[in-house]
Amino acid sequence: MLLTTRTAVPRPRTRVTGLALAAALTVVLASCSSPDPEPAAAGGSASPSDDASATAAAAQPTSYPLTLDNCGVPVTIEAAPETVLTIKSSTTEMLLALGLVDTIAATAFPDGPVADWLADAAATNPAVATPLSEKAPGPEAVTEVEPDLVYAGWESNLTAESAGDRGTLATLGVATYVSPSACKEAAYQPNPLTFDDVFAEITEVGTIFDAADAAAELVADQRAELAAITPDDRGLTALWYSSGSDIPYVGAGIGAPQMIMDAAGLTNIAAGIADTWGPFGWEEVIAADPDVIVLVDSAWGSTEKKIAQLESNPATANLTAVQDKSYVVVPFPATEAGVRNVSAAADIVAQLAALPLTPAAG
Repeated sequence: MLLTTRTAVPRPRTRVTGLALAAALTVVLASCSSPDPEPAAAGGSASPSDDASATAAAAQPTSYPLTLDNCGVPVTIEAAPETVLTIKSSTTEMLLALGLVDTIAATAFPDGPVADWLADAAATNPAVATPLSEKAPGPEAVTEVEPDLVYAGWESNLTAESAGDRGTLATLGVATYVSPSACKEAAYQPNPLTFDDVFAEITEVGTIFDAADAAAELVADQRAELAAITPDDRGLTALWYSSGSDIPYVGAGIGAPQMIMDAAGLTNIAAGIADTWGPFGWEEVIAADPDVIVLVDSAWGSTEKKIAQLESNPATANLTAVQDKSYVVVPFPATEAGVRNVSAAADIVAQLAALPLTPAAG
């Protein structure tokens, strides 16, 4: 995997003092009601499709100020960000993959260890290993960092109840950017998410940071990796099991799990759910009797815990995949749209190749 480095060049900007930022965010926090919470394993989706010509065109020096439409929110970037707060693993890893490790001033809400191919870069910045918070940070944490950009994996990370309302942050000189794959408005949510959407985010982030060349190289590298994947051709069906016990929370039909399963040659038994993630009853799982179960490994729901649950419950113990122990494992940070999706698909194909199974009859 290609990994480039970029040396930050100091640029003048107006920095809001921590006291002013805290005061403004506190006012908004006190005056806003809580939005609907995003599911614990939600992935979201969005952003327009990219293509080879768009990638080539994007590989140009950025002209500032740069104005973007991000999930329906106008965002103005005055200069290449130098002090960034990343929220969620997908955003941290995006900057690491683009060689922008020095811009990461703080991280929050990690979903797990960074990918092996990004570990060396991550090791050069203590902010990656020591997040501000294990969940979405509060306004006080933002105050401490005084970022010029907050790069969030979910829209819900940028509310008055979390890192701060986007409008308020903008008035204080703090730009915000949400991973386009996580936009929830129908006009911005890709249906379904494609690898071109993921590559488009890489390109756009490269433009934001005046790192278009690095972005173009990363996209080209990932396209080559994707093209090298030979999907499993046995017609296998699969359940993407993320979390939940009474009601499983699964990879549904339009998000990153579906995109990854398609690339790996798996047929998603929950593809009919028009969402990125969603609940899927055990009765439906039993009726579908998948050939394979994709287990999402996370700190809050380990692979071992999921297997123990599947094998101890009389209803699921008789599933073909459970009887045959036909499990493949994906780390949670690779399941949300980002730079790990291509390698996740390749890894699933490799794990499937080691399973001596054939599709269930019927």
